[in-house]
Amino acid sequence: MKKLLLLILSFFIYSCLIAQQKNIIRGKVIDSLTQEPIESAIIKVMNSGSTVVTDSKGNFIFRAIKGDSLLVSYIGYRSRIIKQIPDKTLLIALAKGAITLKDVTITNNETINTYRTLSNLDLNMQPAKSAQDLLRLVPGLFIAQHQGGGKAEQIFLRGFDADHGTDVNISVDGIPVNMVSQAHGQGYADLHFLIPETVSGYDFGKGPYYTDKGDFNTAGYVAYHTKDVLDQDMVRVEAGQFSTFRTVALINLLSEKAKEKGTNAYIAADGLFSNGGPFIVPEHFTRYNVFGKFVTRIDSNNKLTAILSTLKSDWRASGETPDRAVAEGYITNRFGTLDSVQGGHTARTNASLKLTTNLGDNLTIENQLWYSHYYFNLVSNFSFYYYFPATGDEFRQYEIRDLGGYNGKISKTTTVNNTSFTTTAGIGTRYDHIDPSELDHTENGQFLGYLQYGRTEELNANSYIDETILTGNWLFNAGVRVDYFDFNYQNLAADTIATNIFNGVSANQQKATISPKLSAEYTFDHDLQLYFKAGKGFHSNDARVVIANRGYAILPAAYGADLGVNWKPLPGLYINTAAWYLFLQQEFTFGSDLIDQPAGPVGPSGRTVRIGVDFSARYQLTDWLFTNLNVNVARPRYIDSAKGHDYVELAPTLTSTAGLNFRLKNGINGGISYRYLHDRAANTGYSLTARGYFITDLTVNYTQKSYEIGIAIENLFNRRWDEAQFEYTSQLKGETAPVDQVSYTPGVPFFAKLRLAVFF
Repeated sequence: MKKLLLLILSFFIYSCLIAQQKNIIRGKVIDSLTQEPIESAIIKVMNSGSTVVTDSKGNFIFRAIKGDSLLVSYIGYRSRIIKQIPDKTLLIALAKGAITLKDVTITNNETINTYRTLSNLDLNMQPAKSAQDLLRLVPGLFIAQHQGGGKAEQIFLRGFDADHGTDVNISVDGIPVNMVSQAHGQGYADLHFLIPETVSGYDFGKGPYYTDKGDFNTAGYVAYHTKDVLDQDMVRVEAGQFSTFRTVALINLLSEKAKEKGTNAYIAADGLFSNGGPFIVPEHFTRYNVFGKFVTRIDSNNKLTAILSTLKSDWRASGETPDRAVAEGYITNRFGTLDSVQGGHTARTNASLKLTTNLGDNLTIENQLWYSHYYFNLVSNFSFYYYFPATGDEFRQYEIRDLGGYNGKISKTTTVNNTSFTTTAGIGTRYDHIDPSELDHTENGQFLGYLQYGRTEELNANSYIDETILTGNWLFNAGVRVDYFDFNYQNLAADTIATNIFNGVSANQQKATISPKLSAEYTFDHDLQLYFKAGKGFHSNDARVVIANRGYAILPAAYGADLGVNWKPLPGLYINTAAWYLFLQQEFTFGSDLIDQPAGPVGPSGRTVRIGVDFSARYQLTDWLFTNLNVNVARPRYIDSAKGHDYVELAPTLTSTAGLNFRLKNGINGGISYRYLHDRAANTGYSLTARGYFITDLTVNYTQKSYEIGIAIENLFNRRWDEAQFEYTSQLKGETAPVDQVSYTPGVPFFAKLRLAVFF
């Protein structure tokens, strides 16, 4: 008994001595060139094997025994070993290096974003060449252009034809991209003001599980972040088929001495002209972008970021062509047009001011004010002579909008023994003033009369609180979000199709919604992690429809759940897969829910349910050869429709992308990739089919320290394909009766583009 007591006492004393030797180690990981913090860098204690991850400011904190060594790594950077951890705060600078999947370590994070590894890998391996490429970086996200190059892309994700953003929340540096109550469609997300070369990273999440994401976050969200500091100055020139020319420049504005003091500023400019393809009526697509960013450290605890950007774009469009148009001789080939006046003009100016304050003791506050001015003018014709046999159905969607808001967030991390608690709370506002908001009947681009004309005001106020608990192998996240909306629509037209709809109804409606979220992760080791997510999200309805429907179904909810796994079965192989479910109280489908076409408003499409599986894999075959694969399966169905008539129009059921990328030490790099979209239902009864496609792209570059030359080829094998497809009832000139049929926008054939960039 005495021996046992002596053993217990010895063990207690030893444990106390060990505990006394353990110090709380704080540090920060930065880029050695730009001095900017690196988020999600992994710090591994060599002796114990425990790991921590840096936060958005590059900071980390953990307990370690004197004499421990650290391994610090991040994708695309050279790993560093820190021997004999000092007592003082660590500042660890990482230099850019070769990409290796061996650096990928699966670990619990202070956030619940299980896709961060994928976004880091893909942005490093697949540099975006355009704003469209930035969207395609999200596994399972497909896009389509159907009204000329300047219009926002149609978005497909997780069994959604999300139109132009109705079910995908998109932002850039905290500025929302989606437009509420937009003239062309609810949630319209035109990302063309973003210059791809300025992007430093992006976050994405699938499903409605994120407390800081509100309206339109049902299928998922995408949030882009621009660079605070340029690695180097750059000028790039591109030229290709179909009279395509683009030039872009990124220039530092301040000296190295200013940078050393924590002040950076740069300007980026982008100009593009293209005819978009072999269209008989050339697109004449022009786009001009200017972007400026200023970052300064006011003092050791305060960082100020100012952003100013502007976009101007003009284009012509061939529009959508009914399947019968070529066969019956209305146009000579599939690149012809039935209405040569279609096209548009858009402009957007953005401003943002953000103050980030570090109050010490792991407490940070962010305050952001933002503002945008937006102009939109689009002429379209989908049905030709169906509604107006004498003058035709051509129409114009037009609006001028001012929008602005505030984003505030406070975050505090507390560590108790081996458990950390991260509490985040946020508030935000957004106000949109749209005057005018109109739909006009036109002929050859000339105004004939109003179909809908009014003024829209919409206010969204929100708040959320979120708690993340990290203990051992477990991570738990729970939060709740509250959104309040005030809708106001004033009908200003005396005699239109819409006038009778708004007579006698209140011009103002309000609604609030509460969105709870709950997630959990269990990390078995550095190679395997299981996660579960559940939550409620929503998408708002167009203010015109809200008022017309007297406030019915203003904020239809979405309820979802994910069960997924992150797995590294081999050092060079990373796999993410998830089974998911999503229920939607009210489906939005193209042309069915808004007062944005000559037919006038139609009731919402009803309840839907989706189940699916997402699979993504990234594999490093050699030091210089990488491959990626994404497969996404979904089964979208209406709940209240009879079997066989319950298909969700245009919703994708099977998509896949894959690529083989290479990076040789001599500077040769590039890759070959495909994107596949399966056939899908064009109407609820699947009597009409939206045809799928399989397209292959190729990129080859030769990159040196001071220059880069390359070639990019889209549709390498010159496949005939349809980029966008819709079901329309249309009547062509001379036809005696309308026809319900699929209309399409042809995809671009073989398209080669040369690139030359100079770095200095």
